[in-house]
Amino acid sequence: MNHEKVYQMKFSKIYQLLIDKAQRKGRSKEEVNEIIQWLTGYSPLKLDELASSTITYADFFEKAPKLNPNRKYITGTVCGVRVEEIQEPLMQEIRYLDKLIDELAKGKKMEKILRTS
Repeated sequence: MNHEKVYQMKFSKIYQLLIDKAQRKGRSKEEVNEIIQWLTGYSPLKLDELASSTITYADFFEKAPKLNPNRKYITGTVCGVRVEEIQEPLMQEIRYLDKLIDELAKGKKMEKILRTS
């Protein structure tokens, strides 16, 4: 996979795809936002701002205020790759978000997705 291509994608495009995926499965934009805020530390206001900006996906993660330390408890596969085994740190952060949104779309409860219980 060409990681650079993924890194240069606009966050606004990815964000809408994440929302669309969740909504197709009966989940909400608010739940997607809660997951992203939990993972990255962005405030709701800042997330809204970034969702309508031209920030790249790489910059979105690299400028995250506070990546949640509990993200290291996220395990499993995304696109056939185990997220806990991804060697490239930025790609691992991206895949953590993918995995959380997959869990949301599969109907998991938010407290399980956010590793609170």
